Amino acid sequence: MCASSHFLGHMNRRRSYGKFGPLVGAIDEGTSSARFLVFAARTAEVLTYHQVSVPSICPNEGWVEQDPQILMNAVLECVERTVENLRHLEIDPNDIVAIGVSNQRETTVVWDVTTGKPLHNAMVWLDMRTSETVDKLLNKARNNDPEYLKPLCGLPISTYFSAVKLRWLFDNVKEVQEAVADGRCLFGTIDSWIIWNLTGGTDGGLHVTEVTNASRTMLMNIKTLDWDDDLLNFFDVPKEILPDICSSSEIYGYIASGSLAGVPISGCLGDQQAALVGQMCFKKGQAKSTYGTGCFLLYNTGNSVIQSKHGLLTTVAYKLGRNKPPVYALEGSVAVAGAAIKWLQENLGLFDSLEDIKDLNDYSGHVGDVVFVPAFSGLYAPYWRKDARSVICGLSEETEKEHLIRAALEAACFQTRDILDAMNADCHIPLSRLLVDGGMTANNYLMQLQADLSGIPVVRPLMTEATALGAAIAAGVADGVAVWDLENTVDVPCDTFYPRMNDNEREIVHQKWKKAVERSLGWEVDLIEEPSEADNYSTMLSTIPAGIFLVTALGLLVLARWRSQV
Repeated sequence: MCASSHFLGHMNRRRSYGKFGPLVGAIDEGTSSARFLVFAARTAEVLTYHQVSVPSICPNEGWVEQDPQILMNAVLECVERTVENLRHLEIDPNDIVAIGVSNQRETTVVWDVTTGKPLHNAMVWLDMRTSETVDKLLNKARNNDPEYLKPLCGLPISTYFSAVKLRWLFDNVKEVQEAVADGRCLFGTIDSWIIWNLTGGTDGGLHVTEVTNASRTMLMNIKTLDWDDDLLNFFDVPKEILPDICSSSEIYGYIASGSLAGVPISGCLGDQQAALVGQMCFKKGQAKSTYGTGCFLLYNTGNSVIQSKHGLLTTVAYKLGRNKPPVYALEGSVAVAGAAIKWLQENLGLFDSLEDIKDLNDYSGHVGDVVFVPAFSGLYAPYWRKDARSVICGLSEETEKEHLIRAALEAACFQTRDILDAMNADCHIPLSRLLVDGGMTANNYLMQLQADLSGIPVVRPLMTEATALGAAIAAGVADGVAVWDLENTVDVPCDTFYPRMNDNEREIVHQKWKKAVERSLGWEVDLIEEPSEADNYSTMLSTIPAGIFLVTALGLLVLARWRSQV
């Protein structure tokens, strides 16, 4: 159970506010950047924000890390710079009555409770080093079934989730092993790391998480919303290092220092669930798709836990209050969407900026009939194949760079179509429209193609900050804050893209994509471990020719008889 910390006293509730009314701040810590945005609670208008890019570290192929301290410094910089912006706009920062947090999910941090320093770089959700860890865990599962734990946690055994990353840290990092043995180790996803630091760190920081983030660890029971003893035993994780699980909307604690000292942190959601809330998908059957580094489609299933039979994840969508019931979702996760565009820009140098790729309609003919499967980190939903690797099919001597760029954009749409098919098969209620958000949605070509491949309208709100808005809503509706009225929300202006392809055209291009996916599978094979000295010696003995053995044995018998006669 989470208890609000009152070491800074009760929140100073103002009787009057400036012209924008009460304000709510939102920390949005994503894979590629950290941001802090300030919303007017009455209108959901973004008043100002600041953003800082955060680097990734790739020490080996398939490894993706980030420095937790750099992430935290970026968050603190964003908060302070945004407060400065408010002052320049002649808006009183004291009008901020609450803070919400949204964060990249599954990314795993372990730190020393006594020093406050990370014990290792954060292992990012994209990280693939745990392939062998997954194989070892599968050996513990009945029939080596990757879905062995899904009835408990809703997730398959995969490199994607936090418990597998934590298991790797336990097995491979001496500093983590020693800290666990000494009782100094704390574990958390990025939300826990941010809240612990903001509420005091080594000086009384709160070690908490909330249900949507906890549901991505493989350690929380999807029905009880508590850490599960059977799951902890399976991964051999001590409960003492885990944060307390809270709802998505309640006062967890108060900011300990800086310009916003004393302001409560009262909302927290994993970034994709925050986007679902920000898109106002509060009714069963509503869905949204976010296009960022990866691509994530969440489908609200209400208070029902639906176990997918078609490769989707069961996750907590939100729990907006300590005493409110949880709402669940089915999720389809795509590892690489915007990351493929970034790869074409930074690794291959095909274009200088995203402005260069706004209009690709001139490259839609058969000459550019190229399909790109960006399986840099394997394929996630609905395939769950860690042995998949990227392939580009359909190249010809007339292929130009624009065809490759277009194919990378199309890959996000094809993968979303695969997920929609899986959701339709699980829920038997096809979506009537798809709400979208994220940085990639600014590309009109992408949005039109998504409508064409899905066969349903794609709706893009003009206010694209759905993730941060969801965190602000969770903070603003919390008991003790209550400045956000969900009953009287303002309709957000939207662009709608309607399908132009007929069913036959749609299936022809989708089947070509499926053929390319088949060609991407099975590329990554497990390395054969180097034999030990004992294994070499045993192998050497086992390969002595039988003839040599018989001759030697016969010689020993002759020698023994001769000595007996002497």
